[in-house]
Amino acid sequence: MPDTHIRFDWAIKRLLRNKANFGVLEGFLSELLHFDITIKTLLESEANQETLDDKTNRVDILAETTDGELVLIEVQNNPQHDYFHRMLYGASKLVTEYLDKGQEYGQIKKVYSINIVYFNLGMGDDYIYSYRGEFIGANLGDILQPTKTQEFKFHINKVADIFPEYYLLKVRNFKDLAKNPLDEWIYFLKNSDIKAEFSAKGIAEAKEALRVTNLSEQERAAYERYINNKRDEASILSTQELETKLQVEQAEIRGIEKGIQQGKQEGIQQGKQEGIQQGKQEEKIAIARSCREQGLDVETIMKITQLSREEIESIENE
Repeated sequence: MPDTHIRFDWAIKRLLRNKANFGVLEGFLSELLHFDITIKTLLESEANQETLDDKTNRVDILAETTDGELVLIEVQNNPQHDYFHRMLYGASKLVTEYLDKGQEYGQIKKVYSINIVYFNLGMGDDYIYSYRGEFIGANLGDILQPTKTQEFKFHINKVADIFPEYYLLKVRNFKDLAKNPLDEWIYFLKNSDIKAEFSAKGIAEAKEALRVTNLSEQERAAYERYINNKRDEASILSTQELETKLQVEQAEIRGIEKGIQQGKQEGIQQGKQEGIQQGKQEEKIAIARSCREQGLDVETIMKITQLSREEIESIENE
C-alpha cells in the first residue's frame, strides 16, 4: 500500500517552512517537549539548501519560539558513527552564533536539539531518548540548584534549564502501537501514515497539509525522485550488511578449519579449542576492518561481527 502522507524529512525541506504549516511543527514539538510551543519564525539552517536531485542524507529546520528559544529539528537517514558528536556540535554552534558580541552570557538562548534517526544509533531498545544535564554532587548526590536571584533574573527553575536539551527518536525501534499522543507522531514518522483515530496536537493539521494527493504535478515528481533515492540508499546499505554477514559466516568456517588444524598440530584438545577461537577472532577482526573501510558505523559492525566496541575501536587505532 503506497504511503498516504509525505515523509517528514521531505516535508521539512519543502512544505513545513511555510508559515501556514507551522501548526504541524508546533503540535509535534508540544507533544515531545510536554509544553505548548509557538513558532515565531524559521531561521537559516545548515542543511536547508535546495538540491536538484535531493540526495542529501540529512535535512534540518531551525525555529525560534515566541519565548526566544531555539529548536533545531534534524532528520538523519543513513548511519553515521559520530552522530552523537554531530548533535553536540549542532547545539553548541547555535549557542555561540545567537549570542551577539558584547551580550552578557545570561542572554544565551535555550536550545532544544531534536534528532530523528532512521538507523541504529548507540545500544538501546527504546525509541525515545532525552538528555538534560544536571550537576550532581560527587559526595552527597544532591542536584545543584540555582539561587533565588538566578531564578528571577534568568527565568529558570533549575540549572539544567540553561543548557541545551537533546532528544533522540530512534524511529525504527517503534513497534507501531500508539499508546499516547507522542506515539501517534512517532507512528507517522515511521510509516508516513496518520490513522483516523489519532488526536495528538498538530496531527490533524499534518493529516491535511501533508497528503501526497495535495502535491502539484511538479512537486509529486520531485517527491517520487526523493523516495526513489532513499530506496536506492536503503538497498545499498542492506546489500552491504548482507554481504558482510555472508563474509562473517564464511570467515567462521575458515576460522574453525584453521583452529582444528592448529589444534591437531599441537596434539591436544585445548590447543584445538583455542585454535578455533583464535581463528574465528582473527577472521572477525579482518571483516570489521573491511567494514570500517566501507564506511559502516560501529553499531552495525558490532551487530554483524559480535565484536565489542573496544575491539572495533582498537582496530581503528592500529
